[in-house]
Amino acid sequence: MGPKGRNVILEQSWGSPKITKDGVTVAKGVELKDKFQNIGAKLVQNVANNTNEEAGDGTTTATVLARAIAKEGFEKISKGANPIEIRRGVMMAVDGVKEKLKNMSKPVTTPEEIAQVATISANGDTAIGKLIADAMKKVGRDGVITVKDGKTLNDELEIIEGMKFDRGYISPYFINSSKGAKVEFQDALLLFSEKKISNVQTIIPALELANQQRKPLVIIAEDVDGEALSTLVVNRLKIGLQVAAVKAPGFGDNRKATLSDMAIASGGVVFGDDANLIKLEDVQLSDLGQVGEVIITKDDTLILKGKGKKADIDRRAEQIRDQIQETNSEYEKEKLQERLARLASGVAVLHVGGSSEVEVNEKKDRVNDALNATRAAVEEGIVPGGGSALLRCIPMLEELKTANADQATGVEIIKKALKMPCMTIARNAGIDGSVVVAKVEDLGPEFGYDALNNEYVNMIEKGIIDPTKVVRTALTDASGVASLLTTAEA
Repeated sequence: MGPKGRNVILEQSWGSPKITKDGVTVAKGVELKDKFQNIGAKLVQNVANNTNEEAGDGTTTATVLARAIAKEGFEKISKGANPIEIRRGVMMAVDGVKEKLKNMSKPVTTPEEIAQVATISANGDTAIGKLIADAMKKVGRDGVITVKDGKTLNDELEIIEGMKFDRGYISPYFINSSKGAKVEFQDALLLFSEKKISNVQTIIPALELANQQRKPLVIIAEDVDGEALSTLVVNRLKIGLQVAAVKAPGFGDNRKATLSDMAIASGGVVFGDDANLIKLEDVQLSDLGQVGEVIITKDDTLILKGKGKKADIDRRAEQIRDQIQETNSEYEKEKLQERLARLASGVAVLHVGGSSEVEVNEKKDRVNDALNATRAAVEEGIVPGGGSALLRCIPMLEELKTANADQATGVEIIKKALKMPCMTIARNAGIDGSVVVAKVEDLGPEFGYDALNNEYVNMIEKGIIDPTKVVRTALTDASGVASLLTTAEA
């Protein structure tokens, strides 16, 4: 935890060992021989997991807070305090702290602030911070940013504008560009079909339409085979017909939805769809999608500058946003966000480079943390980092009115726990934690301890900041599980 926190090497059942200091990854790797101790470890893993799922970062903070609350709680209960009342006191204090954090929070607006948040979360790696800030600037706050293994030693940012999907040409005979073995068309027409196309008669009307318009035609269907494919290839080779065929991406409902997205973005319709009863043979020019550019390689297809109506595209994007709100499946949510980004603002891909698989994986962990922290900061704002935001909440706990002595004890437990993140960061830097905490408490509201340079600074000005959502989630999850643990009898 903190800039001088150490890494952990985890043995894996497959592949090379994993090196990381990501709290949730370390927690998941802990398994104890004693089955009773292991139950406790599982509960802490739950805390880290919940924080990771909601905020994507702050898992180490959550673990430190959970330990502090549980340890103090057990101590007080062993001296005869009522565990249920202590839990009430703890939850009352946590609600107060969350309110204080909300008031303390500052919105994140500039790319510089976004870069600072990302840098802190990536362990002070400014290159990663800048990369994420650039990606957010290019695709917007709602855009999709994905992290993949790079092919070089350096980290690279790739922005995919328009619609890109992982299906290439059905036959290499469609290639019309010797450079890079790909199909390139300008100002093309698109024919979408949800069904397989085998009979050549069904696509002749569409080919004639494209020929009249003197525009290339790209067929995107479940599959194109048999005489339909052989006729297209022969015409392409013999008379230079400007045509290409691509399989539609995805499967089942996902394929259906993606085809509809493409049709709306380019102003066409999907044939073979239940809602569209027109046959392929009766195609009109208005049924074909129109795009400014199409690039098809062996593995993927990129469609740029779709000519769809803006109102239709906005309506479709709104539908997808509603679906994102309603779904509970993480996989489903990810797919919907990808579709939304393709329609709205494009997709940014961060290629993480390195000299070995172990190095790339360690860096990928940090990039993912930084990405999640940045999204959280954009959502709910930022507070001073280094554990100082939680320290600033202690004075307001003095004013809390409790119903009895045990509830007051619960509030005291939280007061002590709020000092632990700052103390742990100082300890990891080889400094006496209690001295640092006392000094920070005496300084102004935005001041804290910079463990990297061993000095006391204005945290916001220095760029040592935490997303409010991350701090809030860490405290909520830690206090919930730890205070419940103290109420357990056996």
